[in-house]
Amino acid sequence: MSNKKNKKLTPVQQEYQNLAKTKETKRNVLKNSLKAFLVGGSICAFGQVLQIIFIKYFKFTEANAGNPTSAVIIIIAVLLTGFGVFDHIAQWAGAGTSIPVTGFANSIASAAIEHRSEGFVLGVGGNMFKIAGPVITFGVFSAFVVATIKVIIKWLGGM
Repeated sequence: MSNKKNKKLTPVQQEYQNLAKTKETKRNVLKNSLKAFLVGGSICAFGQVLQIIFIKYFKFTEANAGNPTSAVIIIIAVLLTGFGVFDHIAQWAGAGTSIPVTGFANSIASAAIEHRSEGFVLGVGGNMFKIAGPVITFGVFSAFVVATIKVIIKWLGGM
């Protein structure tokens, strides 16, 4: 807490705040950052290898090899979530698993798994987009804003 807020606290509250600060676990930022970098980098490197495989062996072009690559990574993330492995990886890696494709797939799959006992329509269908809905909305809105800016720039003679 800031010193300004500390002055408004009673002595007992200040003592409690000081005790809480001493008991708070210290986070090892360097270690956590390294774990996140390794796991996130591994996921991205795996995606790059998949993309190269789709280009070399399945005759995709560079422009459309990303689509099946994303689909395979999403399927793997959903399967790992279903088997309960993704949560263990995320617990260890922290933000490293929050790469948009895998994190999004995990959020939808875990909500669907959690609410499956309530039925497919109201349980799974109604709850799996509670977390993911704002992400979809923000993504669509951001795409609209960027496209509008691009059209305006083209209209003004740029690009």
